Amino acid sequence: MKSSNPIFSRRGFERDGSPADVTTRRPVPAAAGDRPTDLSVNPYLTDGAPGPVKDAARTDSGAMTIDDVVVRTATTLGTVAVAAVLSWVLLPVDEANIGRSYGIAVGAALVAFVLSLVQAFRRRPSPALILGYAALEGVFLGVISSATSTYISPGVVVQAVLGTFAVSAGVLIAYRMRWIRVTQRFYGFVLAATTGFLILMLANLLFSAFGAGNGLGFDSGALGVVFGIVGILLGACFLALDFKQIEDGIAYGAPREESWMAAFGLTLTLVWIYLEALRVLSILNSDN
Repeated sequence: MKSSNPIFSRRGFERDGSPADVTTRRPVPAAAGDRPTDLSVNPYLTDGAPGPVKDAARTDSGAMTIDDVVVRTATTLGTVAVAAVLSWVLLPVDEANIGRSYGIAVGAALVAFVLSLVQAFRRRPSPALILGYAALEGVFLGVISSATSTYISPGVVVQAVLGTFAVSAGVLIAYRMRWIRVTQRFYGFVLAATTGFLILMLANLLFSAFGAGNGLGFDSGALGVVFGIVGILLGACFLALDFKQIEDGIAYGAPREESWMAAFGLTLTLVWIYLEALRVLSILNSDN
C-alpha cells in the first residue's frame, strides 16, 4: 500500500470503482470509459502462480484490518495534536519571540517534508519516520495556529478544526453511500488539478519573496478565499482516494504494517485540509 495522495504515489490499487480481485495478478477490468491499467493488479500476491490470498478479516491475523487503520491513524493524529499543543505553549508568538518561534516552525516543516519524502519512497512503512513526521508537522501547525489566533481571530483555529472534521465526515458519508466513485479518471483529474494548484502556490511564493508584495493575490481578498476553497476541495478528493485505497488494501489482504501507510496518507490529507481551512477563515476574519 502507499499514501493515496497523488504527490506521494508509488504503488497503487485499482481505482475503477469495481470490487478488487484478490485472487489473481491479472488486472481487474476497468469500468466503462476507463483504460485498463497495471494499477489494478494485486501487489501482495507472490510473483508466480496466481493462487488465493488470505482474507484479512477471516484467516490471517497478520493482514490489515480497518481496526488497524483506525488505531494507527489515531496514534499519528494524536502525535500531531500533542506536538501542536506543546509548541503553542512553549513557542510563544509575542513580539519578543515571534522570530525565533517562526524559525523553529519553518525548520520543523522542512524536516517533516523531508521525512515524508523518505517514507514515500520506501518500500515498507516506518512507524518511526511517520511519527517523526507527525511530531514535526505538529510543531509547525502549533506555531502557525497560535500566530493566527493571536493576530487575526481568537476563534479561527477552533473553526478550522471543526471545518476539517466536517469535510472529513462529509467525504466519508459520500464515499460510503457511493456518491463519490473513485475511478481512473477521478484519480487523473486529482493529479492534474493538484499539480496545477502546487505550481500556482510556488509561483505565489516566488512573487512574494522577490518583491511583488502580495504575490499573485492568493493570500487575501476574494481571490484568496476562492483559492483556499479550491484547496479544501482538493483535500476532499484526497480523502476519497485514501478511503478507496484503504478499502482495496483490506480486500487485497495487505500486510498489517501497511496500516501505517494508511495513517500516513490520512494525516497528510487532514493537515492539508486544516491549513487550507485556516487560510480561508483567516482571510474572512481579517476582512471583517
